[in-house]
Amino acid sequence: MEIARFRRILVTGGAGFIGSNFARYLLEQGAPEIVVLDKLTYAGNLANLADLAGRPGFRFIQGDIADPAAVAAAMENCDAVVNFAAETHVDRSLLEPAAFIQTNVQGTYVLLETAVRCGVERFVQVSTDEVYGEVLTGRSRESDPLRPRNPYSASKASGDLFALAYYASYGLPVMVTRGANTYGPYQHPEKFIPLSVTNLLEGRPIPIYGDGRQERDWLHVRDHCRAIALVLTRGEPGQVYNVGAGNHRPNLEVARTIVRLLGLSDDLIQHVADRPGHDRRYAVDASKIEALGWTPEIPFDEGLAETVRWYEAHREWWTPLKSGEFADYYRRNYGARGVLGRGEQ
Repeated sequence: MEIARFRRILVTGGAGFIGSNFARYLLEQGAPEIVVLDKLTYAGNLANLADLAGRPGFRFIQGDIADPAAVAAAMENCDAVVNFAAETHVDRSLLEPAAFIQTNVQGTYVLLETAVRCGVERFVQVSTDEVYGEVLTGRSRESDPLRPRNPYSASKASGDLFALAYYASYGLPVMVTRGANTYGPYQHPEKFIPLSVTNLLEGRPIPIYGDGRQERDWLHVRDHCRAIALVLTRGEPGQVYNVGAGNHRPNLEVARTIVRLLGLSDDLIQHVADRPGHDRRYAVDASKIEALGWTPEIPFDEGLAETVRWYEAHREWWTPLKSGEFADYYRRNYGARGVLGRGEQ
């Protein structure tokens, strides 16, 4: 990997799930200097970066990507930017859409404006397969129309379009990645897999929307980081790259697998009312990034088992995240159901 050719890389949202894993991966690959910018909302967690603190070449700055002054300070002398900073939880977007517009649209705009002024050499906008909307058959290609169906995916689609417009209008060398559902260590327990695992470890049931037949392609975070790093170094400016692992599973099947991995009973799976506009299926054609030389390396069954073991071994990391604001949020918006949250699926 040619990561070492970048003198300084700005990773926004780098205290979040994928961003913290990516910062760690960059340092493993020999990046000389990494700057992480993160607002530290509920989803940003300094504990995700604890093993990087004090390492040569690593620096953390607390700040909001929608704040031009904070972004300018963080981007100083950076020759590459990778933007993970985003509000990402669909349930929250249905209740608080303004926050998604502020971060995912306004924040992306501020980053792009600053990158043009700073003369950034490479800019990767990390997006999601959800911008294509539900895909009942086949797989979405990068040239397909965007049909987002909730405020989260609509805000991410807007950010993508701004990024591509800055390539066309100002020549900023932007690449966009659209990844499948990602899982692995350090994922906030509001998301489906960690919520399921941690609920079971607490003696709570797994909540499943509707009939649980919603199908997702599950991508391990390390494979996702490898793909983003490859686009950063070898992607073509102005292009979009889908990242999918081909691990399509219905949510109910994933829940049953987690139950089995923990030696428990399927009786702990609890069906709850479906959410509005819940996309039935996502699927992307990843042949474009595969042509760059990327293929997923971690089989889903192996990656899921490893992830379950990680949450079993790191109760001190996730237990505080399931109290305080997180618990209050779900109780306030969904009421007492005998489960803590319902999870993004």
